[in-house]
Amino acid sequence: MKIPDATHPITITPSADTVRVLFQGHEIADSDDVLVLKEASYPAVFYIPRDDVRMAFLKRTDKVTHCPYKGDASYFSLYRDGQLVENAVWSYEDPYAAVGSIANRLAFYPEHVEFLLGERVAETDAVDVGEVIRHTDSGSGTSQAEHWPPTDDRA
Repeated sequence: MKIPDATHPITITPSADTVRVLFQGHEIADSDDVLVLKEASYPAVFYIPRDDVRMAFLKRTDKVTHCPYKGDASYFSLYRDGQLVENAVWSYEDPYAAVGSIANRLAFYPEHVEFLLGERVAETDAVDVGEVIRHTDSGSGTSQAEHWPPTDDRA
């Protein structure tokens, strides 16, 4: 085990942006709790909580690699719409203490997915149409629900 230092720095910071991950145009992950790991001169890596990843499209593989600074990484393949990419995702399930905050988070190889930053898609809930109609202006300039003010802007 090696400890990050000035010759091989590792920093982990929260992402300022929401991160969405698309595979073959389909959303695989969407999170506002992403950690950005910067290690030495390597490109930054997004680590996303498993709860924010659609795990149904991932399958654990037998591949395991070792990093002297982070520990052992487990791998997952991505499968969606007949497209399979082996070992496209990795996770440090029990990382060394110096990078313990990435434990059980998932990272995606950028050559296999698309990252969208700050573009969270709002989830919508089903709406009771009867409630919407009841509270909508009838066109007469008065609200159909007495406690709502009219929406007529005509002078």
